[in-house]
Amino acid sequence: MVIDFSASWCGPCKFMEPFLKEMAAKFTEVEFVKLDVDELPDVAQEFGVQAMPTFVLVKQGKEVDRVVGAQKNELEKKVEKNKG
Repeated sequence: MVIDFSASWCGPCKFMEPFLKEMAAKFTEVEFVKLDVDELPDVAQEFGVQAMPTFVLVKQGKEVDRVVGAQKNELEKKVEKNKG
């Protein structure tokens, strides 16, 4: 699972949206979830999110990796590595 911590006012988050849709189509075995930090600040705090966008990769209920910032290639590499 990839949790996308974003905000409606975040420019880099908007930039990543089309790429995330492409990745969700490519990695059909991975669930992509978008979470607005302004709507769910407790969850963002629980994951220690301090910048947007932050992508947290979760496997079997545990964080296995994360990418901070609009780093398309880095995110794709980590999803590929952790998808199985």
